[in-house]
Amino acid sequence: MRKQRLVALLSATALVTGIIVSIPVAANAAPACDGKSPIQSCVGVTSDGAPYSMMVPANFGGTVALYSHGYRYNIDIPAGIPLIGGYKVTNTPEPIPNGNTAVAQYLFSQGVAVVGSGFARQGWNADSAIKTNVELIGVFKAQFPKTTKVVAWGSSLGGVITQGLAEKYPNLISAAAPMCMADNIAAELTLAGDFLWGVKTLFDPTIKGGNYSAGAAGNAEAYADLIKLFTVMGKVQASLATNAWPDTSSATGKALAAGGVPPRSALLLLGLMAGVPTQSAHFDSIRGPEGALKLSFPLALSPALAILENGTNAAALAILATQDVELQVGGAIFDNTKTDYAARIENERIIFNAALSGNTAINAILGALSAANPGAPRAVGDNAAITKMKALHANTGKINVPTILMTGVADPITPAGASQRIVNAYAEQFATEKLAAFAAYKSSKSYVAPVNKLLMLWNTIPSKGYTTFNDAGSPITSTPAASGTNHCNFNSAQLVLVAKSLVSAGLTGKLPSGGGIVTAGRKAGNLVIDPLFIAPLLKYYTD
Repeated sequence: MRKQRLVALLSATALVTGIIVSIPVAANAAPACDGKSPIQSCVGVTSDGAPYSMMVPANFGGTVALYSHGYRYNIDIPAGIPLIGGYKVTNTPEPIPNGNTAVAQYLFSQGVAVVGSGFARQGWNADSAIKTNVELIGVFKAQFPKTTKVVAWGSSLGGVITQGLAEKYPNLISAAAPMCMADNIAAELTLAGDFLWGVKTLFDPTIKGGNYSAGAAGNAEAYADLIKLFTVMGKVQASLATNAWPDTSSATGKALAAGGVPPRSALLLLGLMAGVPTQSAHFDSIRGPEGALKLSFPLALSPALAILENGTNAAALAILATQDVELQVGGAIFDNTKTDYAARIENERIIFNAALSGNTAINAILGALSAANPGAPRAVGDNAAITKMKALHANTGKINVPTILMTGVADPITPAGASQRIVNAYAEQFATEKLAAFAAYKSSKSYVAPVNKLLMLWNTIPSKGYTTFNDAGSPITSTPAASGTNHCNFNSAQLVLVAKSLVSAGLTGKLPSGGGIVTAGRKAGNLVIDPLFIAPLLKYYTD
């Protein structure tokens, strides 16, 4: 769920030769194919108006990989908006993750075709996207009758779409790989909304934060909120050095400042209550600079800086995705009138006590955010709109086909807890299947053990930490994001490993296991199979 890096899907080398030509095709018509070799490209439009792209190698062996792209903003973002400005809504098909050349070369070398849709609607579109994919599978099979296996994968929202396809239509696909999978919409927007509400409540009460108007007026409100968000987060960043609260702070925030509560502690608590990871692209909560801050930096400062990086991403999502879903369901969808933020952080207040500046400061911040404080008005949602939102597609976690999950342990947009929820659900499902097998054995005297259908790959952070510092002891943030952090931050080797595992599972019905996949994960870069690792669920499930 991010602004996609829309790169060219084809290179000019080897098996990835070719150009996808934009050929006008009537909706629901047969695809238009260029007939080229070694890669034939086809384009078309499904009955709902979604453009799609197919790429089929000359050595096509019957397996096609269906890729679902992640969340794309459903409104243009003006160039003047910091960080994400200049974005134009696009429905360009993406049959290969970010056009990754290594993935394309592997799949084509194995005779695997690829297909992907740009979808009829951008934004949160799981319901329509699943229907599009069902039709697209039929279109591909009709065009290429030698098709014997369909495997599905996707990233972020595309992971939700892939899991949903496997849950609802397991007869259509042989294996699935939801990567950096988002959670269901209510859980995702609770995380993002809680953090944005906290920033609004303490640091800039002029942020609207939801209940946006329809049409152009709502777009303008969202644009204004984005500018305010990025501006105030810049001020909060500066405050970490000066200890001075932003000048835009609310009366509630200024009261905390007068009471001696550091802004970094307030920021950290906002992240903890929302469930934002405390390790980010550049801050590991492990390393400190040489000198006086070597121990205090990772203990007291690094978690807040991680929340600054991660929380800014989460809050931007809250603005754009909230406006998107509000338009779909007809009203305000974020409601925290009954949320107990103090209960949310019962454990975290102990673990991060020093970074939160001790119990006195913690209690002051929680008191400021309490529903009893008129200076911190809660957001009130529209019941009818919330009901409609909850009626949007939601995955149950049922595993019907061999499934590979891969996610970063510190992904700020689609936290690892989203995948953990699927892991937990499958543990119960597998236990039930074992009981059923044992019951069948009592009557047949033949025990048939259930086959494991889930492989969980955790993309972990470097074990020794990764925060770096300049000679003055200041953290360096210009380096690439660390493994396991940022959103869908996978390298080519990790993506190829998932592709290999997906294709193999589709052909054999079995997931890779044992030392081979463990070694392959390590060589791909920080991919770990660890049944003892448990990521925290999103706070939505613990309320």
